[in-house]
Amino acid sequence: MPLWPEPLSRAYAVCEALARSHYENFPVASRLLPKAMRPHITAVYAYARVADDIADEGDAPADDRLAKLSAWQQRLHAAVSAERSAEPPHDDEDLIIVATAHSIRLLDLPLTLFDDLVSAFGQDTMTTRYASWADVFEYCRRSANPVGRLVLRIGGYRDGVLDRSSDALCTALQLTNFWQDLGRDWRAGRLYVPREVQQRCGASEAELSSEPLSPAWVQAIRECVAVTRSQFCEGRAVCDDVRGRLRFELRVTWLGGQRILMRVERAGESLLRARPALRASDVPGLAWGALTWGAHG
Repeated sequence: MPLWPEPLSRAYAVCEALARSHYENFPVASRLLPKAMRPHITAVYAYARVADDIADEGDAPADDRLAKLSAWQQRLHAAVSAERSAEPPHDDEDLIIVATAHSIRLLDLPLTLFDDLVSAFGQDTMTTRYASWADVFEYCRRSANPVGRLVLRIGGYRDGVLDRSSDALCTALQLTNFWQDLGRDWRAGRLYVPREVQQRCGASEAELSSEPLSPAWVQAIRECVAVTRSQFCEGRAVCDDVRGRLRFELRVTWLGGQRILMRVERAGESLLRARPALRASDVPGLAWGALTWGAHG
C-alpha cells in the first residue's frame, strides 16, 4: 500500500480488512491485480459493502433502510466536495468514506456510478420480483455494471467499447449469482427469475415450497443460463482489450463465472438446496485457462 499520511493509510487499511473478511465468489483486490489498483478497489468494495449491509437489515422497516442509504450516499457526496473534512474520522464508516472520497478525487471516478450502486441496494429493500428480462437487466445496470466501469477507470481505461463489454461481463456475473443463490434468495423472499420466463415454462412459485425443483423450474433455469451465457460471450472482449495483470484477472474472473454457471446448469433439480460454487481445486484450472486463453477463443 502507498505510504499515505494519516488518516488515509488507516482508512485504506480498514477497507482492505473489510474486503478480506467477506465471502465472495472471487477475491476482492486479489494479488493478480496491479498493486497500485488494490487500495482503490478495496475502497469501492467497502463503500458498496456497507450500503449492501444497510439494505439487508431485514428487521428494519424499508423506509428506515432507505433513509440510512440516503444518508450514506450524502456522506460520500459531502466528502468528495470537501478537500478535507473539518472533523477527524471517528469510526470505520468514517474511514471508509475518507478512502472512497480520496479515490474518487485522485482518479476522477464518476460519482454517479456510486449513486447507481446505492440506488440498486435501495431497490432491494422494496422489490422482490421481476416481470421481465428488461427489468432484471435494468437492475444489473445499477447493481453490477458500475463495479466493472469503476475497475476500468481505476486501471486507467476510459473507452466506451470497453465499458459496454465490461457491462455484459458484470451482468453475466450478477445473473450467475442469482441462479447460484436461487434457494438462498427464495428463502429470503426474493426471486430473480423473470415472470415472463416462469410463465413460458409453466413454472409456478408454489412449486418452490418443496424440493426437488420441478421439471418446469429446471427448464426455466436452463433458459436463464442460456441468457447468461450470451452475456458472458459479449463480455469476453474486455478480457482481451485491457493489458497486463488486469487482463489476467479478468480472464480468471470470466472463466470462473462460466464454471459456476456450468455447475448451476448441472445442479438441475437439486438447485434449491445446493449452491454451486468454486472450490480451491478449481484454481489451477482457472489459472491455466487464463494463460492459454487464445486457444479457447
